[in-house]
Amino acid sequence: MRDQDQAHGHLVVGMDLGTTHSLVAVVENGRPRVLRNAVGEVLTPSVVAIDGDAVVTGAAALARTTVAASETVTAFKRDMGSSKTYSIGDRTLTPIELSACVLRGLKDDAEAALGRAPDEAVISVPAYFNDLQRRATHQAAELAGLHVERLINEPTAAAIAFGLHQLEREQQVVVLDLGGGTFDVTVLEIIEEVIEIQSSAGDSRLGGEDFTQALAERFARHLQEQHHCTLEPASDAWARVLAACETAKKTLSRDGQGRITVNGLKLSEGRRRDVDLEISRQEAEALWQPILERIRGPIRRALRDAELNPSDVDEVLAVGGASRMPCFTALAEEIFGRTPASDHSVDEVVALGAALQAALKAGDAALDDLIVTDVAPFTLGVETVSMIGAQAIAGLFSPILERGTVIPASRVHTYSTVENRQTVIELKIYQGEHATCDRNLLIGSLTISDIPPRPAGEETIEVRFTYDLNGVLEVEVIVLSTCLKQDLVLEQSAGRLSAAELEQARSAMAGLKFHPRDALPNTTALARAEALHVEILGPPRQVLARAIAAFRSAIELQDAELIEVTRSELAGLVESFR
Repeated sequence: MRDQDQAHGHLVVGMDLGTTHSLVAVVENGRPRVLRNAVGEVLTPSVVAIDGDAVVTGAAALARTTVAASETVTAFKRDMGSSKTYSIGDRTLTPIELSACVLRGLKDDAEAALGRAPDEAVISVPAYFNDLQRRATHQAAELAGLHVERLINEPTAAAIAFGLHQLEREQQVVVLDLGGGTFDVTVLEIIEEVIEIQSSAGDSRLGGEDFTQALAERFARHLQEQHHCTLEPASDAWARVLAACETAKKTLSRDGQGRITVNGLKLSEGRRRDVDLEISRQEAEALWQPILERIRGPIRRALRDAELNPSDVDEVLAVGGASRMPCFTALAEEIFGRTPASDHSVDEVVALGAALQAALKAGDAALDDLIVTDVAPFTLGVETVSMIGAQAIAGLFSPILERGTVIPASRVHTYSTVENRQTVIELKIYQGEHATCDRNLLIGSLTISDIPPRPAGEETIEVRFTYDLNGVLEVEVIVLSTCLKQDLVLEQSAGRLSAAELEQARSAMAGLKFHPRDALPNTTALARAEALHVEILGPPRQVLARAIAAFRSAIELQDAELIEVTRSELAGLVESFR
């Protein structure tokens, strides 16, 4: 979209709501760019914290994870679409509300960078996100004050950002998207300006954080064996261990050797001491083998659904922050016989693609020729009863819309009553691939009443599933004998807010006190310094303490020039002592 369009027309931005980091991007003069946040960075940690009586998100919240774990929440994207809640300070928030806090911060960053609030956003989601998770994402955007008509699958966004549609040759492409909390595999066929998704597979609870967790569990065993000490999973100490393991994981990706170091760790007997553990890349990769084996499964499934062999693939793209890990690259090379391409920043590519999709939606002339199709990642169907002789076998899964179906799509099946004079049908809707419903995911249920009381099997209903480009399902039922058409809304399911709950959450969100955006650079600098102060010892700690005190004093005096000077000095010390 052109600059003048942004100034006067419909402004649509792309957002990548990630497990570990989130980003917002926009297209200007036909080119996408990621917008910087309040502290001048492009990656905004997907973390929410309570600082006093205010909600803080992003870098300032991340810095608090090691000093106030009970007032900080991370990785809540993994629980989107579930009924899990999080206690944060004196509040209890759902994953939808926590995601809304992050999205609101991205919206504020976009407004600050572009001079106006976006009218609309295209938000990326894992291709393997189910119906409940996608609806939860929509609701989070609504709570954040964002209008969202379009969700885009993360691997699709990555393919658009790589510009593969601009190449003249036809090609089969596999996108491997290993983020902080999710893993997606998508097979694409690209012909000129058409990107056709052929299959998707993945695991919405598999990502870089699992590698970090495996290192943390190894450190915990070392702590138990050497010091006879255990750590509480939700404690500040455990958060510090996870932070040290995240640093070690990055070091292991770069070097052959890493060290997990936690200073001043409080042991069971009350003493504090520095604890460290040397670990080689070979040792770490042995710990990670079960995770790498889990990665193989979705790759095999995606290739099988697309009816391809690894040798049929022309290009392999690796995106997501965890795809930098050498063991992941080696796994891809083993399967496909080639090194995955990673021309863009793996952290930014999905947001850039979401921005391009946003520009396409807004009618950017530079993208007029681009066509993107997608497929349903899961099979959708209903629970049925089958009569075998005189015995009724319940709980069977009857597929209506198979995985791999090009979307948007509409499919219809006809079902009949199983009991004499049956007047009510309970239609349970499932998502999954198993033959029995107890192994699939219940995503909603519908009650169809006023069925004419007839003998079993003589009354029929027609069930239509309509699946849109956002991966959201609508269900329509027609009672054939009466021609009564019912456009029914799925009943409330776990992880999705009802209309009343959504209104209540909206009121609660409006009542939350968010930390002022223009104060975030100061809050972030202070939080990072205080988190480091916990870790270091000796003279550097004393120097850092004096710098923290000087910065606090400048803030209290409200001396803008002094704040700038002391903040810069504090940031320099943090960088040098880290």
